[in-house]
Amino acid sequence: MIGKLTGTIDTIKNNQLLLDVNGVGYIVFASGRTLSKIGVKGDTCSVLIETHVREDHIHLYGFADAVEQEWFNILTKVQGVGAKVGLAILSVASPNDLSLAIAAQDKAVFTQADGVGPKLGTRIVTELKDKVGAIDLSPSATPSTSNIAGGSDAHDNTQEALSALVNLGYGRSEAMIALSRASKTLPEDADLGLLIKQGLKELSA
Repeated sequence: MIGKLTGTIDTIKNNQLLLDVNGVGYIVFASGRTLSKIGVKGDTCSVLIETHVREDHIHLYGFADAVEQEWFNILTKVQGVGAKVGLAILSVASPNDLSLAIAAQDKAVFTQADGVGPKLGTRIVTELKDKVGAIDLSPSATPSTSNIAGGSDAHDNTQEALSALVNLGYGRSEAMIALSRASKTLPEDADLGLLIKQGLKELSA
C-alpha cells in the first residue's frame, strides 16, 4: 500500500494530478482544496495517499494534509458517499467548515457538492454528528449549541435564537458562529430577544 508520494508535478487537470516520482507517473485523484495548495507544473510536492484497491482498478487519492485525509475517511464511511463524492465535498468546504456544518446540522453545506442531494446531505449530518463532535478533527474547536451558553434555560434560548436566525434566511452554520460570538459579550441570563439582536449584529459585522 502507498501511504505518501513525493515527486514533481507533471500535470494538474480537473480533479487529478500526474505526479512524476523518479520517472514513474502516478495519477492521483484529489480535492480542489489540495490541488490549489500543492503548487504548479514543475514544482516538487508531497501528498498523503489513500490507496483503494478494487477488482478492476487501483486508485490513489491524495491529500495536502492529514486533517483532510481523515475527513475523507470519515465521509466515505457514510452510505452513499464514495471516494468521488468525498473529494467533491472536500472541494467545496474546508475541514473546519465541515465541523461547523455537522454541529449545526446544516446539510446545505454538503449539497453544494456534486453528487450530494438533500437526502444524502441529511444522512451525512445525522450520522456524523456524534462521531465528529467526539474526535474534533477541525483545526479549531467547533462551537455547538450545547456550549454556547450555560444552563438549560440559556441553552433553550440559544436553540430558539438559532431557529429564528435560520428562519430569517441565514445558514445554520453562520448563525451558530454568530450566536457563539454574541454569547461571549452577553450575560448568561440574557433573554431571547437580546440574544437574537446581538446575533444579528454579529451577522452584519
